[in-house]
Amino acid sequence: MQLANGAHLAYCTNVHPGNNWEETFRSLKNEVLQVKACVCPHNEYAIGLRLSALAAKELSQPKKLAAFKAWLNKKNCYVFTINGFPYGNFHGERVKEQVYRPDWSEEDRLTYTNLLFDILVQLLPTGVAGSVSTLPGSFKRFVTHNSQYAAMHDNLYKAYQHIETLSETYDLDLHLGLEPEPLGLFENTEETITFFEHFLNRRKDADQIKRRIGVNYDTCHLALEYEDANTALRKFDSLGIRISKLHISSALVTRDFSPASLELLSGYNEPTYLHQVLAKEPGEGDTGENIRRYEDLPAALKAREIGEDNSTEWRIHFHIPLHSEPAWPLSSTRSHIRGALDYLKAKPEACQHLEMETYTWSVLPELGRNKSVVEQITSEYEWALSELNSRSMLV
Repeated sequence: MQLANGAHLAYCTNVHPGNNWEETFRSLKNEVLQVKACVCPHNEYAIGLRLSALAAKELSQPKKLAAFKAWLNKKNCYVFTINGFPYGNFHGERVKEQVYRPDWSEEDRLTYTNLLFDILVQLLPTGVAGSVSTLPGSFKRFVTHNSQYAAMHDNLYKAYQHIETLSETYDLDLHLGLEPEPLGLFENTEETITFFEHFLNRRKDADQIKRRIGVNYDTCHLALEYEDANTALRKFDSLGIRISKLHISSALVTRDFSPASLELLSGYNEPTYLHQVLAKEPGEGDTGENIRRYEDLPAALKAREIGEDNSTEWRIHFHIPLHSEPAWPLSSTRSHIRGALDYLKAKPEACQHLEMETYTWSVLPELGRNKSVVEQITSEYEWALSELNSRSMLV
């Protein structure tokens, strides 16, 4: 839906299973329209589309794409952004670190991303900018040689050229957002800035590249890094790095390591998604505190069990409902979302694409699944719209 100052809000349809176009379209016709009926029954409704590589290839067929455009018009819906991070299946099987494959050193990632932009330009309403979000280059431990960096930079530059050509041809503002994530190739503000510096180094068209390639700022991911939203967003802005999209999402937190708390945490240990843990360890003197990274929740739980972990706080990459705090003594990083929204209130031109992205409904502990997905997403909208309204960010 459209917000103040030309901004748009949607939820990402990666919350629904769908590896091919038929499955994806089924969720749009069912769950997505049910949510629309609850939160935006009479006005034009924005969809944050997720397409796998297979679904994108199928949808790109002219007849299918024309039929989808007609359906959007008939249902008073529009697409302004596409999630291009997960390349393959994202539900019902082990995803974990494989969500980073293929990475940006591989031709398949470039081909897929370019196809998403080809589709997007056919779907965008007149005068609406279009964005695609993607992974932070690769997964850290996948990158073992400098040649992989060179390949990533080359492929991203080719993506920029494709986006620039489409932007000029269709007179559109199109942009790609690289999404920092814990244990991704770049995961926090400083690492992201360093990656951009290396990518843009000695390129004569660096300023134009930064119009087309920026950051997909996920409030869950940056909160996991113990960052302050205002500080991070101001730093990106000071360097001219575009915030392509803001993912509104929340992570799991604990500062209590009693048996009861660890038992609650064990309920979030599931086999589908990667749940990185960033543990804050006591620092020395006034130098602050260090962060220890675990690739997945089981490793952190094991380290605690055998006495190798003495941290004072864990932040866990498990997207939890925006509107509902987990059971005490667990908590969330919702304050980081509020900090990011405060920044946008003060500087609305900094980012005009907002997308809620809680994709973990099917793997939440039982107490988190006492409502249907449609009911949960509706409640997330209510929470988000209340936060936006309190900042005078609604139309």
